[in-house]
Amino acid sequence: MSSRALVSLFNYGRHHKFWAFCVLVFTFLVLYFCLEGLYLAFVEQSVAAQYALIAGMVGFAATAAGSLPGFFMHKLSDRTENIMLGAAAGMMLSAAFFSLLEPALESSEKLFTNPWLAALWVVFGMALGVALLLGVDAMTPHEHLARGHEGPDIKAVSGIWLFVFAIIIHNFPEGMALGISFAAENLSIGIPFTAAIALQDMPEGLAVVLALRAAGVNSSKAVGVGIASGIMEPVGALLGVSITSQLGFAYPLGLALSAGAMIFVVSHEVIPETHRGNHPMPATLGLMIGFCIMMVLDVVLS
Repeated sequence: MSSRALVSLFNYGRHHKFWAFCVLVFTFLVLYFCLEGLYLAFVEQSVAAQYALIAGMVGFAATAAGSLPGFFMHKLSDRTENIMLGAAAGMMLSAAFFSLLEPALESSEKLFTNPWLAALWVVFGMALGVALLLGVDAMTPHEHLARGHEGPDIKAVSGIWLFVFAIIIHNFPEGMALGISFAAENLSIGIPFTAAIALQDMPEGLAVVLALRAAGVNSSKAVGVGIASGIMEPVGALLGVSITSQLGFAYPLGLALSAGAMIFVVSHEVIPETHRGNHPMPATLGLMIGFCIMMVLDVVLS
């Protein structure tokens, strides 16, 4: 990011003190819990934290692998791109239901003897996930292909950075969910979920690179941005496992939070992108195929 953009961010913060306060608090919390996650993984040798970090790196590697063909490809047909993104959306939805919400309800029922309280605890977690994404969405200047600019209007931030910030908002809840899925050291939850995220990260990584190339970004920079966007997977994984692995009541809440955030991202970000052109039906069929693939993987790998 250029010095002009940094100065613009600083000046915006001076005139919008509540925004600056929220950004600083959020950044501090992310750094604190990520460092705690690293401490758990490498100093205390926490199995849950080690699994979470490995899962986050798998997500990062899958994003990188999906981005690399961008060196040789300039554009896919809109139909193919919509099918790919639709399949990724279907996998995210299926993972949210079968790998996050279902174990969240089971864990919550063990904490509460009253089924109403158990269900409401999960609903509360989902609401927290939506609130988290709304907060990050409101704090971060970013740009979508379908809806244009969103968030604070900071003029000096270039278009490519606005697009990068949009990718970060998208990948952050996925990373958190990876970490939370291993917080109880339950491989039957974590492994199928990690497989689902890795599978859908590959077409997403390619879609990001091709979108940047279509916007005039050269191949090296586009692929670099695509690969770098995957770093939010291990960062989010460390954050998620460090928050939830220490407290039993936080585990179902964390699973539900991740599910709520992922469902919000699919509905608010991915599906509108796939339906902005003339091929909504292939995108919908791709979503159904992705949902079924993840459902089968969840049953087989569990």
